[in-house]
This record gives sequence, C-alpha cells and structure tokens, in this order.
Amino acid sequence: MPARVGDLLADIATPALIIDLDVFERNLDRMRVHTSALGVSLRAHAKMHKSADIAKLQMSRGGAVGVCCQKVSEAEALLRAGVGDILVSNEVIGEARVARLVRLAAKGKITVCADHPDQVAAFSRAVMAQRAQSGNNDLILDVLVEMDCGSRRCGTGSIAESVTLAKAIATAPGLRFAGLQSYYGRAQHIYAPAERQAALNESIALTTSTRDAIRAAGLSCDRVTGAGTGSFEIEGASGLYTEIQAGSYAFMDADYAKVRTTDGSTPGGFEHALFVLATVMSVPGAGRAVCDAGLKAVAVDSGLPLVAGTTGVKAIGVSDEHCNLSDPDGQLRLGAQVRLIPGHCDPTCNLHDWYVGIRNGRVECLWPITARGKVF
Repeated sequence: MPARVGDLLADIATPALIIDLDVFERNLDRMRVHTSALGVSLRAHAKMHKSADIAKLQMSRGGAVGVCCQKVSEAEALLRAGVGDILVSNEVIGEARVARLVRLAAKGKITVCADHPDQVAAFSRAVMAQRAQSGNNDLILDVLVEMDCGSRRCGTGSIAESVTLAKAIATAPGLRFAGLQSYYGRAQHIYAPAERQAALNESIALTTSTRDAIRAAGLSCDRVTGAGTGSFEIEGASGLYTEIQAGSYAFMDADYAKVRTTDGSTPGGFEHALFVLATVMSVPGAGRAVCDAGLKAVAVDSGLPLVAGTTGVKAIGVSDEHCNLSDPDGQLRLGAQVRLIPGHCDPTCNLHDWYVGIRNGRVECLWPITARGKVF
C-alpha cells in the first residue's frame, strides 16, 4: 500500500493515485443537484474508476440509481463487492462470457446491450440454460437496444434495425426488452459549445425517431440511457433521456477540462479531484526536472498530464518510469512532490491498485481499485 491512514501527504510512496476528498465530494453533490433539476436518473459510469467504494458513494451520496460497467469481469468484481444494480453498457460476445453474465443476473439487477440478433439469441439460450440448471424459472435478463447515434462505434445502423432488434428481444424466451441505449462518445470531447450542440441536436433527433418507431411497433420504450460528462446538460434537458451515464465528472481529467459551455465554464462546474502524486527524482540541468510517474503511472492517450499548483512547470515527455518536466524558473528541487492531472482518468486509474484519499494534508482513507485489470 502506498500509505497508511493518518500519514502526511509527504509520506505517501509515489507514484500514487490521490483524491482530494473535499473536491470529490463537491463533484458528487453537484451532479446530484444537476440530475435532480433535469429530472433524469444518474447511472454513474464505473469503468472510469473501477472502485466499489466510489460506486457506493456515488449511489449513497451522489444520487445514482446504479452504475455502468463495460466488461463482464468489471460487473462481477463490483457485484461481489456489494454494488447490486449494474448496466453492462456494451456488447457481450462468446457463449462462456454470456453464461457468466447471466449467472450475475441471478444475483443482482443486471442489464446488457445488444446491437445484433445473434447476441439476442445467445442471451436467450444462456438464460434458459441457467433456468434449467438452477430451477429458477423467474430469471429474466433485461436487454437494451444499442443504436449508433453518431460515434460510428457499436450500435444498430438504422431505425429499422433498432425496431427489428427490439422485437427480437421482446419475443425471446428469458429476455425483457428494457429500452434504448444512445451514447454519443465522440460528442463528449467536442470542446466548442456550438459544435457540440449541433452534433447532439442531430443525435437527439435520431434517437427520438428511433424511440418513437419502437413505440409505434407496439413496444414500451420508456428508458433511454446515454449521455456523459461532456454532454449530459444538453441531453438531460432534451426531454428524451431518462438516464445519464456520466463517469468522469467525479474526478475530471485534463481533457474534459477543455470542454466549454456557452458561458465559458466546464460542464457542470466540476473540478479536478484526481491526481497522480509524483516525486522529483532528478534535476539534471537548468530548467528541467524529472519525476517518477511515467507511462506505468499515468495515461497519455489524451495528451500529457498537466502539473497542478505551479506556474510555468509543464510535462514535456513521458517514458516508462519517468516524466520530464520543463521548469524554466527552477522551482522544483530534488525530492519535491508534484501533482499531475492526467489527460484521461479512465486508463490512468486502471494502472493503480489503490486510491489514496486526502483531506487537510493527511491520508483519510485508502480504497482498493476493485476491478483493476478486469478487461474481459
């Protein structure tokens, strides 16, 4: 473990993933207020933090009705740790993996997405097999139709495909059609407000038409889930979405901080709560320092980390074990601690075993990253 409860910040073994608990709690409270005002449910995306402790706080303090996961193994780990309402907001392929998913549905409230009839057939077979094995004939798996609303990733490719798939789910033994998933991942990181609004307007219109077509086919489609930290205010106010899947709001990484609303603020007013704490391990020359948080401690797929709490110090390069810093004013000394704001919090969190919660300069809690490495 990188620290013990009661340790000073200076005593933490680095690199370590630290949470400013005061800011983190403000972020949870802000999202609870936002979703209440918008009249939508929050299903917090646990793929971001992979922590049962954080998921439970998002539900108890933050008003979330449950969480999202992207992988069956994530859902397994969180369900074992007491998180009982999980949407696997992704497709699940392979008989063995589908069987594992269905076994979870016998232990907690599990929903999954589909975008192809073969997935629906596999889910149905697995539920019926589990019923025969367990004798639990009441076992039902809730399944959402996932539509492609603009990301060009997963999802049905047309309104007609969505309607056909919804009918297939509704008539498949052991399954229940649970609604529509419309998640526009690319729109989360369109920084300019007008461009983001235009993209989301198109997505909302397509999603509305898809929902209405499913209803016209005689099916109830009261649940429309999607949206994220960068888009929830627009989608939540649309009157279409009933549930938002924001995740990064709890921590806020450097990339999300680039997203702007029409008044120039960040979406929701969320603040940076997550940092990679690092130590300056070398000062090899004028204007330069090296700290001990490299690629194994901080993800750089969304750019180099920012350096918090300093003026003029910038990350200029990262290798396996090192982060090179530009320090033109010579502020950093050997052994000094720096706080790095990761460009992308999700993969950064998956690199660590523990969150170290900090309040008033001391370690208040240590939370294991429950589903770290659960990628299957």
